Amino acid sequence: MIKCGVSPNVFTFNVLMRGFCGAGNLEMALHFFHDMEKHGCLPNVVTYNTLINAYCKSGRMDEAYELLRSMSLKGLEPNVISYNVIINGLCREGKMKETSEVLNEMSRMGFVPDEVTYNTLINGYCKDGNFHQALVLHAEMVRNGLSPNVVTYTSLINSMCKARNLNRAMEFFDQMHVRGLCPNQMTYTTLVDGFSQQGLLKEAYKILDEMTHKGFSPTIVTYNALINGHCFLGRMEEALGLIRQMGHKGISPDVVSYSTIISGFCKHGDLERALELKQEMIERGIEPDAITYTSLILGFCGQRRLTEACELFQQMSQMGLVPDEFTYTTLIDAQCAEGNIKTAFDLHDEMIQKGFLPDVVTYSVLINGLNKQARTREAKRLLLKLFYNESVPGDVTYDTLIETCTNVDFKSALALLKGFCMKGLMKEADQVLDSMLERNHRPSEAVYNVIIHGHCKGGNIQKAFNLYKEMMLAGLVPHTVTVTALIKALHEREMNDKLSEVIHNTMKSCKLADAEVAKVLVDINHKEGNMDAVFNVLSEMAKDGLLPNSGRTAYAG
Repeated sequence: MIKCGVSPNVFTFNVLMRGFCGAGNLEMALHFFHDMEKHGCLPNVVTYNTLINAYCKSGRMDEAYELLRSMSLKGLEPNVISYNVIINGLCREGKMKETSEVLNEMSRMGFVPDEVTYNTLINGYCKDGNFHQALVLHAEMVRNGLSPNVVTYTSLINSMCKARNLNRAMEFFDQMHVRGLCPNQMTYTTLVDGFSQQGLLKEAYKILDEMTHKGFSPTIVTYNALINGHCFLGRMEEALGLIRQMGHKGISPDVVSYSTIISGFCKHGDLERALELKQEMIERGIEPDAITYTSLILGFCGQRRLTEACELFQQMSQMGLVPDEFTYTTLIDAQCAEGNIKTAFDLHDEMIQKGFLPDVVTYSVLINGLNKQARTREAKRLLLKLFYNESVPGDVTYDTLIETCTNVDFKSALALLKGFCMKGLMKEADQVLDSMLERNHRPSEAVYNVIIHGHCKGGNIQKAFNLYKEMMLAGLVPHTVTVTALIKALHEREMNDKLSEVIHNTMKSCKLADAEVAKVLVDINHKEGNMDAVFNVLSEMAKDGLLPNSGRTAYAG
């Protein structure tokens, strides 16, 4: 083209870049982008949107943003499509919080979200599991006169099925018909799965009938959903019948089909049938996966047939299948039930070595095993290890933790209290304190200091002040750090009466006559509202040892 003396224009370059981006060759598209200026051709908004989209699809969001920002240097402004492309990229990456910033920028630029914006965001929030926000956006979209598309409705239906709200799922399904939208194969299969998971097979088959009537053939996913529904109800022969029916329809059962039925037999105690089915799938050239083996291991552990469970575990390793956290936890539980604590801990160590983090269930199993053998100190150590290990999920059973620590010794309770306060878990911290009081254990100054400081940091200033009063009535003296934190918090919330009380008590508790000048300074600055000066004086007093850091005081009210 160039050899013939014809200069490419912006449309030519855009077509080339779109083609290379579509083929996944972003580098070649960028080569043409940089080549444009050499030919005296300026990129337009379409050029930028094409490249921004390619960056987003490659997961290179920072470069996509950078390109968006650079548009202004060329005298160009982004359009709604530019922002929709960025939002789509963020949704694909699961960065839903960042989409709010993009929406705010859109608004500042005078752009109104369109159907693409809403559909993209609703799909993103559904995939992220934030069903509430997806529903809020759907309502806002409809209120603004915009129409969700089939993909969006399918996402909403899927979300409602996951939330076990099948009535709402069917409302969305009916809305599709009202709006003249035709459900697709995925929509129907999603509903079949939703009903099957709750054992509502009559409704599932009704959806299946409509699906076939509309010209959609059931897929392997549809059949597997129905198989799961039959297994859920314990109708194992009917589940097996579906596998035979699939063969007649030219659909080959897969590992999910067989694993689902094997799991069903295991749950209903028919281990021999489960093993027969495992053999059948192997003969049909379908290799069992980790889920198949885990289901069998769970079944054998449930019947306390530990030897066979361990043999299956070995088979997994020999086949190169990697057990997951659930597999390990199942075996650990079985070993604990048999009193084999050492073997259980060996499995625990092995799972960590293989890169699997034990979860709260794993630790609960081990702790229960230790407690059954009256090894409470070890149970306590394990609980504290679990609590302070940041890599372990935060949904630990705090009640068990509190119970064990307060039963064994109250030093552990203080350590636990500190941990809760550090993590901002003030409800659990209060439970520890309540547990101590219920056992007639008088909390120490350290306990009060930690929890008051924790509530100040957490923003529950009234609770912090109440605990401060309780501490003073008990004849205990707050640490300077605690007092300073409380004074600052009261000042920020403008709780002036309580602030005056704390400052008055603090000055009253000074031990030395040398503090008189400082006390006057605090009093004057407090009355004048100069709190920065108050904090400075208190800090200097603490450094000079004029404020009590621990020990009892005669003041008790």
